[in-house]
Amino acid sequence: MNSARDTQGHGTHTSSTAAGNYVEGASYFGYADGVARGMAHRARVAMYKVIWDEGRYASDVLAGMDQAVADGVDIISISMGFDGVPLYEDPVAIASFGAMEKEILVSSSAGNGETRGIPLHNGIPWVLTVAAGNFDRTLAASLTLGNSNDEEQQRVIVGRSMFPLDAWVKNETLIYNKTLSKCDSLELLSQAPRAIIVCEDTGFLDFQMRAISSVTNLAGAVFVSKDPSRVEFEFMSCPGVLISATELATVIDYINSSDNPIAAIKFRQTVTGKEVAPSVADYTSRGPSPNCPAVLKPDVMAPGSLVLASWIPNDYTAAVGTSTLLSSEGFNLISGTSMACPHASGVAALLRGAHPEWSHAAIRSAMMTTATELDSSMMPIKDVGRNFTAASPLAMGAGHIVPNLAMDPGLVYDVTPQDYVSLLCSMNFTRNQIMTITRSNMYDCANSSSLDLNYPSFVAFYDKNVTTGAMLTHRFRRVVTNVGDGRTRYEVKVTAPMGTKVAVWPQSLVFGKKNERRDYYVDITYASDGEGMVSHGSIVWVEESGKYNVRSPIVVAPTSGGK
Repeated sequence: MNSARDTQGHGTHTSSTAAGNYVEGASYFGYADGVARGMAHRARVAMYKVIWDEGRYASDVLAGMDQAVADGVDIISISMGFDGVPLYEDPVAIASFGAMEKEILVSSSAGNGETRGIPLHNGIPWVLTVAAGNFDRTLAASLTLGNSNDEEQQRVIVGRSMFPLDAWVKNETLIYNKTLSKCDSLELLSQAPRAIIVCEDTGFLDFQMRAISSVTNLAGAVFVSKDPSRVEFEFMSCPGVLISATELATVIDYINSSDNPIAAIKFRQTVTGKEVAPSVADYTSRGPSPNCPAVLKPDVMAPGSLVLASWIPNDYTAAVGTSTLLSSEGFNLISGTSMACPHASGVAALLRGAHPEWSHAAIRSAMMTTATELDSSMMPIKDVGRNFTAASPLAMGAGHIVPNLAMDPGLVYDVTPQDYVSLLCSMNFTRNQIMTITRSNMYDCANSSSLDLNYPSFVAFYDKNVTTGAMLTHRFRRVVTNVGDGRTRYEVKVTAPMGTKVAVWPQSLVFGKKNERRDYYVDITYASDGEGMVSHGSIVWVEESGKYNVRSPIVVAPTSGGK
């Protein structure tokens, strides 16, 4: 429709996540029920429609962002990006440069291309680039083995589900056999007796769910995955529950030991606080940025998986069998870096309100240097897409945002428009290409540098084809501004990436008053291992009283093809 009204739901979801007001009784068909509100619920929203049902045009995106800048917004949240284009052809990069000049922070999504091998987009030095994480909430159903009326004889397994009906599949026969339990034949499934069927893990869960949804004779299904936490689904149209391979062994033992195996499945359950969180979502696109690798991207991570937020009233949000359902509450659960971005945007709005004197770079810096690299077990955040190994800053940036700490970060890294141009000048762009981005001739290339952009992170690249053992060194300069208490002192704490030596000088920074600046230098020296490995560490400036820990991630990586 020829208006700003949302016809697809995406913009409604993202804007309500950033700044939606309080809504009591919000849920997705009874899941994730409670009070919903956006991150900056007292902020005002101006929505600019730049994508239409007919498609997306770069000129519309550029025009929409330019209009937002002209209207005087404080924060721009944009949950979209353009893959595979240089900065001077990227409308988000061009428009956000103009926003940055007005000290408007642009918060953007990193992209959902990891499972398809697509690197992140919006790796733009002057924006905030947000990765997606999982959090400690499970949408669940309980599978009861044995008579549900006899608590002493039953065993309960809590699995994942999003079946939308307020249903209880109660005391039905539970069957498992090698022929039926592949759950891949509509003909065989349609001939099965009424029962709850156990479906083996064949690697084709989506097909199995569609097959079960297509037949009417089955009471329900138990689906299996080696690791349910890695399975991404946004609705379940059949009365099913997803359990782990370990839990499957318990189910099979029960079936084999019982003369009359029966089970029950109860839906619409929400479990919180049971899982270690956050973790990096497997779909979130990874760095380095293909269009500006000299700046470590993404910047931070925020909740992105199965986020509950508002939805348009005339689009289905669930299905039962072959029938679709509208959400009676007006909410939907969806996943993506598009959902993570507005969380960060809302935090940025809160910081703008608390510190109107801060620049766009100071706001970004505060969110980055106070982000946490630890999960709820106080261990390094795990990367679901890398078999739950410790996450790299190439996946999560500085870590998961911690809004309360960002309000008072101690030190910030500030950046001017000319600083960004000096970076562009080091990228072999022509003058016309640079002017396409800046849309101005007021900047110069007198001090071009790819290492000295005053960014709160460090990335050092090496050529993996260089002789193994060859020592390589990058030197960086940074300037920090004291935005904390007046007179204070910071000491540096370094965690060097594996196989790397990191030297920082001076090792202490003394500030006499607020808003005073101090600079420091970092030498990152490493030996090419010939393997193309990526390693990471950090630099932390620790305030003498222990109040502030200003952390910057370090990544050492090959120029391409890192492991």
